[in-house]
Amino acid sequence: MRVMVIVKATADSEAGAMPSTELLEAMGKYNELLVEAGIMLAGEGLHPSSKGKRVAFDGASRVVTDGPFTETKELIAGFWLWRVKDMDEAVAWARRCPNPMPGPSEIEIRPVFEAEDFGEAFTPELASQEERLRAKIAEG
Repeated sequence: MRVMVIVKATADSEAGAMPSTELLEAMGKYNELLVEAGIMLAGEGLHPSSKGKRVAFDGASRVVTDGPFTETKELIAGFWLWRVKDMDEAVAWARRCPNPMPGPSEIEIRPVFEAEDFGEAFTPELASQEERLRAKIAEG
């Protein structure tokens, strides 16, 4: 199963505070463990929402809003994409993570939808399209 591991933003991350050398070193070592274990598929930190934009959809309408966005506790400061055997393994790895922020922080773990999760709606044609797209991304 794949999971997205979401590092929630804090007031410090939204203010643009950069991590210390010690935290960067600790995260680097942790990421090495994830890669060596075959868990980590991707992972990145994100700039504060002040550098972002949101696109709101309502039918054919699109409205773009510039950051920053107000609800810090609902924002994302970074993420990993992991391949694990189950949610328990994901939690076990998350518990080993250095605290990703200088103060209190939170990590959220969410399963990624797989083709079989969509049932009959995911037709053979859609499966073929998905395979082609994944191949193009891998070439990348």
